[in-house]
Amino acid sequence: MTILSVTATPAIAECRSILADGRVLTITASRRPRANRAEVKCSVPGAPAVAERMQEVVRLARHTEARFDSRDQVVLSMDIAPGGAERDWELAAVLADRSVRGLFQPAAGVQTFAHGWSDNWHLGRLAGRADGGNATVGTMQVTHLGALTGHADPSAAVSSVRAWFPLHSGGVNDELAWVEVSVFPINVGAAAIDVTADATHTAANSEEETIAAPGLDLSTQQEIRQTIAGARDFDGKGLGRWRSVVRFGQPRFQGGSYQLALVMADRLARGREFVPRGRVIATGCSSAWHAGRVDTVEGREPKLELILSQVNPGDRVLLPKAWEDGLPPGFQADLRQKGATLACIDRIGMI
Repeated sequence: MTILSVTATPAIAECRSILADGRVLTITASRRPRANRAEVKCSVPGAPAVAERMQEVVRLARHTEARFDSRDQVVLSMDIAPGGAERDWELAAVLADRSVRGLFQPAAGVQTFAHGWSDNWHLGRLAGRADGGNATVGTMQVTHLGALTGHADPSAAVSSVRAWFPLHSGGVNDELAWVEVSVFPINVGAAAIDVTADATHTAANSEEETIAAPGLDLSTQQEIRQTIAGARDFDGKGLGRWRSVVRFGQPRFQGGSYQLALVMADRLARGREFVPRGRVIATGCSSAWHAGRVDTVEGREPKLELILSQVNPGDRVLLPKAWEDGLPPGFQADLRQKGATLACIDRIGMI
């Protein structure tokens, strides 16, 4: 596929924001061939936590972009470090990233200033002060990123679903924790650009690149991407259609027993499963999600006890098939008495 554009994409773009103490912060974004590097890299002098937050903001804000093309790496930097509690620079980082990729075009020869932050960048929504705009032409008030290009609120196209899993560590903090998957449809033709542009790319690798899991360590992020990509491959028609964000209510955990809940949240968000009246509560992992297989996990007894104590009417409980013969006497009847249902499965898509 060949795409022609009448507007040259800049190699460098800048956006500014005024800090609380009156200093002008400049965020510079540069674009270069990715060459198997991370798609976004950020640096802030003496403030690694701010750089990490800027990378998270930019990645999440890309979620509601209809096109996906990961051939380039974008490097963002700040010339000065904002205070640790300041967040009004976040919109400036988003606009710098979009400008250098040709998705936002400020007026020629005019400096762009932007102010605004959000806890829901993956929905394209703005909160706090959102008066991003242009100092010469005027100020544009926006509540969502679609307004920057005259489009509707993109959050209406985001499907978000949560599933719960037993988080067991043997202490008072044991709980049913949630994992949320938010999906946004992407331009399939544009996604194909990335697959065909480099012969070393595979469909699975391309799918993993569209999945963001902010706030987690790199190994867990990679495990999440591989889990979702594998389970979508099992669907047959699940690849190359979505940009996805994964969030956890409790980001500190160990083990892979959350995987079945993750897969179910993703399938529900994409319309691949019937929505239960209550929550989906699931535990299970797999070494072969591409085959749809559900494997057993450790901690059966305490996890069953936790589920039974916290289940609500309408909940649907999904457990590995290998647990079925070892369920405590009356466990399923107790769940039914509380208004919940149970299925022990060895494969997804048969629930």
